[in-house]
Amino acid sequence: MVASGAQLSVTDKRRAARHPVDYPVIGEHRDRGDIDLHISNISAHGFLVDGGEDLARGDRVIVRLPVVGRIEAYCMWTSDSRHGMQFERIIRLDDFMAMIGEMQPNPRLRKPR
Repeated sequence: MVASGAQLSVTDKRRAARHPVDYPVIGEHRDRGDIDLHISNISAHGFLVDGGEDLARGDRVIVRLPVVGRIEAYCMWTSDSRHGMQFERIIRLDDFMAMIGEMQPNPRLRKPR
C-alpha cells in the first residue's frame, strides 16, 4: 500500500502559538537595503508581515527585535500583501516571553502564562 499525502520530516512549525502584535520594524534586505516591515503576529519560529514591502519566497531579511536582538528570517510564503517569515533559529522560550512582553504593551493582548 502506498502512503498518500505529504510525508513531512519535520514538525509543521505553523502550528506554533502565535501572538498578535502591532510592531513596525526595519528589515535589512541584501539587495534592497533597509525596508519597512509591519509584524502582525509572531511565534518562536517566525512572524507574519502584512502590508508594506513586497517580498518574494526565499528572500532573507535581518530584523532587530526586543530581547533577542538581530535575527535573520526568510520568506516561506507570500499571499497578496502578507508574508510568512521563518527565523533562522528558534528563539528560547524565556527570551521569547520577555520579547512578547515588550512587543505587546497592552496586557489585554497577552496570552495567559
